[in-house]
Amino acid sequence: MGALPETIGKILLRSTNWIGDAIMTTPAVRTIRQNFPAADITLLALPWVADVFRASPHVNRIMPYERNGRHKGLKGKFILAAELRRQQFDAAILLQNAFEAAFLTFLARIPVRAGYTTDARSLLLTHGVKRTAGIKDVHQVYYYLEMLRGLGLAPGTDELELAVPPEASRWARDYLRDAAAGPGKKIVGINPGAAYGPAKRWPAEKYAGLAGELLRFPDIMVVVFGTEADREAAHRIQRVPGGDRNVIDLTGRTTLAQAMGLIALCSVFVTNDSGLMHIAAALNTPTVAVFGSTNPVTTGPHASRAAIVRTELECSPCLETHCPRKHFQCMENISVEEVFQTVHACLAPGPGAAS
Repeated sequence: MGALPETIGKILLRSTNWIGDAIMTTPAVRTIRQNFPAADITLLALPWVADVFRASPHVNRIMPYERNGRHKGLKGKFILAAELRRQQFDAAILLQNAFEAAFLTFLARIPVRAGYTTDARSLLLTHGVKRTAGIKDVHQVYYYLEMLRGLGLAPGTDELELAVPPEASRWARDYLRDAAAGPGKKIVGINPGAAYGPAKRWPAEKYAGLAGELLRFPDIMVVVFGTEADREAAHRIQRVPGGDRNVIDLTGRTTLAQAMGLIALCSVFVTNDSGLMHIAAALNTPTVAVFGSTNPVTTGPHASRAAIVRTELECSPCLETHCPRKHFQCMENISVEEVFQTVHACLAPGPGAAS
């Protein structure tokens, strides 16, 4: 199997399917570009992940994987494989670990197919990398970089990288201006949601309590991020004193690129373990991440301007979607005051005098 050929001219990258995972592959994508500076690189990605790479300088184009549309089901997979075959790629590098990723590139007759040999894919890959012992115990950024090292590529740096599309940056600036967030306002982003079940979510009433503490200061405006599923949490946050004037509910109301533009303008971003947390980390926005069931060592914000708030329990991290012991102490034991103090430190030299 060995190292990848040095003469590869046209590369297909198969992106991961979740926003957070995609962000954690950005050092790997940059490393691939650095090793193949003249290559034509296409990224195959699901629509909701595409904005992560829309403005990336390391990708020439994005090819949509319309899994819920024309590429749906077994017939759709053959349609996609035929589309890939017509592109005449020299190589495919699979950042996604699923069997399907290897199967698609095998069907597409891409001559060089590289990735981890997990998920029974070894026979479908021409350049397989065995997962090393302990790689799942370090941050996920290194999981992807280690695979590239196994393919013989010169290692790159581990810093996350995220470019906000210019039109999304303009939209975010204009939106905050129109929302009366003047130049003296500090924008605190709050992200009360998270995929993969409720065990990753600090309770909505605690986020509301945090917003109430923050809005005691006249120079703070709170912007609530998330999907439509987070709308009720946003309503709770808006009902705190002053929330009708100084809490903006954007749950389910922005594209991912627009959310990226707004997060880049936040003075601090308060979040559960989620895709938006990784976006804040990649944008170098000061981040306060609340962790419960998941492991901050492997999936925490990979950034110097990030603080993690968690409770030390022998059962955490359990990595379950719901608390298996029914007490949810990993999140319930984290107080509003503890998170507020962490946010306050990130806002240093601090908000103005309380009203």
